[in-house]
Amino acid sequence: MKKVLIVDDSITVARQLERIIAGAGDFQVVGHAKNGAEGIKLNQTEDPDIICMDMNMPVMDGLAALRSISVLDPKVKVVMVTSLGGVGDRFTEAMKLGARNVISKPFEEDTVLQILRAL
Repeated sequence: MKKVLIVDDSITVARQLERIIAGAGDFQVVGHAKNGAEGIKLNQTEDPDIICMDMNMPVMDGLAALRSISVLDPKVKVVMVTSLGGVGDRFTEAMKLGARNVISKPFEEDTVLQILRAL
C-alpha cells in the first residue's frame, strides 16, 4: 500500500482529496500539511511514497517546497495540485523541478486515482 501525504492549505480540498485516495483501498493517507514548510517536515517524519502538493499556499508555496523536497528526498514522487486556471508557466516550472504530474481542481475521482496509480 502506497503512503500519501497531502499538502494543501484548504481543509475542504484536503478532505476531499483524502476521501478519494483513502477510499480507493490501495493508498494510505499518512498526513496533512497546511503549507510547504509543514509538508517538508511531515515528509521527513512520515516517509510517504507520494506527495499531493497544492501550488498556492501561504508561508511556503508548493514550488518552493518541491525545490527543497526534490533535493532532500529524491525518491518521493510529487504530484502538484492546482485549480484549472493556475497551471501555465507554473506547471512547466513544477515539471522541471521534478513533479511527476498535476491534478486539477475540481477533482475527478477516476483521474486522481489514475495519476496516482501510474506513479
